[in-house]
Amino acid sequence: MWLFLLSAVFAYIFLQSIYRLYFHPLSHIPGPKLAAISYLPHFYHSVIRGGKFLWEIEKMHKQYGPTVRINPREVHITDPSFYDEIYASGKRKRNKDRHLVAFNTSPLSTPATMDHDLHRARRSQMSHFFSKKAVLELNQGIQAKVSLLVKFIERAHANNTIVPMSSAFAALTGDIITHYLYGQDSQYMSSPDLSGNIIWDAIAEITNSSHVFEFFPIIPILLRSLPARLMRVVQPKLAAVYDRQDQIEEQSKQTLAEKGYLSSAGTIYQALIHPDIPPEERSLARLRDESFIVLVGGTETAGATLTFAAYHIIRNRSIYVKLQNELRGAMPTPTSFLDSSRLEQLPYLTGVINEALRLGAPALRSARVAPFEALKYKDYVIPPNTPVSTISHFVHRNKEIFPDPETFNPDRWVLAAEKGENLTKYLVTFTRGSRVCVGMNLACAELYLTIAALVRRFDLELYDTPPENMGFAREMIVQRPEKGVWTLKVRVVRVVEE
Repeated sequence: MWLFLLSAVFAYIFLQSIYRLYFHPLSHIPGPKLAAISYLPHFYHSVIRGGKFLWEIEKMHKQYGPTVRINPREVHITDPSFYDEIYASGKRKRNKDRHLVAFNTSPLSTPATMDHDLHRARRSQMSHFFSKKAVLELNQGIQAKVSLLVKFIERAHANNTIVPMSSAFAALTGDIITHYLYGQDSQYMSSPDLSGNIIWDAIAEITNSSHVFEFFPIIPILLRSLPARLMRVVQPKLAAVYDRQDQIEEQSKQTLAEKGYLSSAGTIYQALIHPDIPPEERSLARLRDESFIVLVGGTETAGATLTFAAYHIIRNRSIYVKLQNELRGAMPTPTSFLDSSRLEQLPYLTGVINEALRLGAPALRSARVAPFEALKYKDYVIPPNTPVSTISHFVHRNKEIFPDPETFNPDRWVLAAEKGENLTKYLVTFTRGSRVCVGMNLACAELYLTIAALVRRFDLELYDTPPENMGFAREMIVQRPEKGVWTLKVRVVRVVEE
C-alpha cells in the first residue's frame, strides 16, 4: 500500500514537471528549469535564507535576459519601459496575485484586495484624504508634529544625549497617521524616550514573517485563532499586532453603536463607517483590517525613508552643507515655515528626497495579474491570469537611467531638471497605475517638512551607526540589513540660531 502511494506521488511530481517544462502556457519563457517546475528555489531563498530571493532573481536575469520565469506561474521583467504595461491604469484591469497578499495579516484591507473593481471601490473611500489638496491643508498639522520632534532634539542637545533618530521618525509618522485616521494621535512623540510605539514593533514582526506567511497562509489564520494568553507565549511580538487589531475592533464597535459619523467625514475612520458605504464594507473585521493597514503603511513608508534620507545627508558633509545653504535662502530663520508645495520648488531638497525614495524604496515583488489581457513583451506573449512583476529595485538601480546607481547623488535630479529630462518617470517607489500607493502625497509632504526643519535647525553627526546598520541585505517587503531593522543614532553638534 505504502509503495503504491509513494509511486503515485513520484508519478504525479514527474508528470507535473513535464507539463510545467514543456506544455505549460509559460513554457516558452526563459529561466532555470528548477524554478519552472518547482517553488523550491523561491522557498529556499525567501524563507530558509531569509529574504534573499531578490538577488537570486538578479542572477537569473544576468543569465537569461530581461524576461524570466522565476517560479512555475510568475514572470519577472526588468525592462523599465514595460513598467506601465504591468502596472497599468485606467480601465485596464489589474488584479493582485493571491500568493503575494497571503503575508498580509489584514486580508480585508485595500492593499490586500485582489479584485480590481473591489479595490477601486475601497480605495475611493479614502483617496480624497490623500489628494494633493487635502495633504496641503494638513501641512499645519504635520508641522505641529515636526515641531515636537525639533523640541525633542533640542532637549537632547541641552542634556548632551544621543538621539535615536530612527525611533524618533517612527514616532513622528505614527502620530501623524493616527491623528489623520482617528482625529487624535497616539502621543508617541510625547514619550520622553519615544517608547511604546507598538505599530513600529508590529511592522517589524509582520515583515519578518512575510515570506513564511506567503508560503503558509494558514499560519496567520491559526495564530489569530489562538487564545490571547497562549498567543503571547507562542508569538509574543505578533500577539501585540493582534492586540492592536482587537483594540481597533473594540473602537469600531463603540463608534458604530454611537453612530459616530459625520455627514461630511472629518477623519479617515469616519469616512470608512459612513452610511453611504455598503453595510458589508462596514463590518467590524473590515474596519479593523483597513485601519490597521493605514496605521502600518502610514508609519513605515515615511518613517523608513526619513531614516534613510537623514543617514545619507548626515554621513556626507557636502550634501548637508549644500542643502543647509539652499534652505537658509528659502527659510529666513531656523524656525521659518514653508508648506510642502513651496518646498517642492527647491531643486536640491527635491533631489535629496528623490534619491531617498529611489534607494530606500520598499523592495517587495508586487505582481499584477491581467485577467482578460495577454501582455506582449518583445517576442514573448504572456497569457491572461499570469502574475507579472517588476521589482522597483531593478528600475531604481538601472545603470543606463541612473549612472553609478548605488551612490546617493541628489545632483543627478538637479541636472536632469535643468536639461528638461523627466527622470521622475523612473521613480516608482509608490508603484504606478490603478493601485499606486494612496498615501504617497502624505508621505512626500512629511519628507519635505521634516528634512527641511531638521537641516535648517541643526548640525548633526552620526553616532554608533556603521554602514551595515543601514544596508540592504534582506528583502522583507521593505529593505532590511542583515540583522534587525534600520537603526540610526545621531549626536547634536549645534543648534542653529541664525
